[in-house]
Amino acid sequence: MVLSMFRRAAPAAPEKKASATGPVVAFHGAGRVAWSPRDTVSLTKSGFAGNPVGFRAVKLIAEAAAALPLVLQDAERRYDMHPVLELIRNPNPGQGRAELFEALYGQILLSGNGYLEAVGGGEEGMPLELHVLRSDRINVVPGTDGWPVAYEYAVGGRKHRFEMRGDFTPILHLKSFHPQDDHYGLSPMQAAATAVDVHNAASRWSKALLDNAARPSGAIVYRGVDGQGQMSEEQYQRLQDEMATYHMGAANAGRPMLLEGGLDWKQMGFSPSDMEFQKTKEAAAREIATAFGVPPMMLGIPGDATYSNYQEANRAFYRLTVLPLAARVAATVAEYLGGFIGERVVLKPDLDQVPALSAERETQWKRIGDADFLTDAEKRLLLGLPKLAEDE
Repeated sequence: MVLSMFRRAAPAAPEKKASATGPVVAFHGAGRVAWSPRDTVSLTKSGFAGNPVGFRAVKLIAEAAAALPLVLQDAERRYDMHPVLELIRNPNPGQGRAELFEALYGQILLSGNGYLEAVGGGEEGMPLELHVLRSDRINVVPGTDGWPVAYEYAVGGRKHRFEMRGDFTPILHLKSFHPQDDHYGLSPMQAAATAVDVHNAASRWSKALLDNAARPSGAIVYRGVDGQGQMSEEQYQRLQDEMATYHMGAANAGRPMLLEGGLDWKQMGFSPSDMEFQKTKEAAAREIATAFGVPPMMLGIPGDATYSNYQEANRAFYRLTVLPLAARVAATVAEYLGGFIGERVVLKPDLDQVPALSAERETQWKRIGDADFLTDAEKRLLLGLPKLAEDE
């Protein structure tokens, strides 16, 4: 990864302002690296790489958000060609726009934090490349005023420090809201951690049941004719051999157990019907889907009747989960990149090109178009379009 950076011409020094709570935050961090309260690596392994529900939820959101068509505009017009658009379309030699944003959304969903690195210097002060950095390798270094003064990227015992106090800020930090952390975001994976544990435990229990389907979860009690409770060595060895041969392992699942006189079976564990593991697993899966904002119907989780059909669930998925995330990230990225060239531009999803919202957008266009009491300029404003030249 290229880590070279450049310095652009220093602009006029802005008026310095600081939050009244900044010194308090700085004192709490003591000017040292602020560590995330959650282990991102462990959560990613158990909730994404090791859990099909978490994996599919993250993939659905990240891929859907990254595939959204984006438009760049300012108060005057929409751009077909612009330095910000060109950089986003070709962010680096190894990734295109969709791959870059999918990685960025994935990091935010898994850790609550997304880090975008701007590399090199091109025409008009724009960076040459954009890279998404792994959130588990980044540590925030807060300054005396509570704001980050640097980001440390650590790999294999080596560290690279990105200074944030110069004219060029190489790191854009996007984070989700966290009510108890000043420097790191709270991810849906963290909120779903308990449900992930339950779901994974239920899966492990089901696997163990398959591996040892007929192994008794109980004890065989022996009572002799004369009331003695001890078997002879020969009787004990014979019983052990029969259990190992005829009643243990998946191949012997469902085989009835025949007990001779003096032997009695005492149940010591719950059966699958008693413990209702399948229902528990489905409930945990719904909780994971809820934390990520994915309708359970879209993940194939049975027993969910929140939406009457898949089309309605898909529309709610885009409206409540994909679009808010994509709109926030796109707007922040445009503001960050526009600062390099001193332009205020807006990057946002093009809702008219989202198939899941086609019926909704058609209704909105018709309703606004039929409103005779609105001027053309007001209609364009309501539809999110820039002004026409004659309207200025």
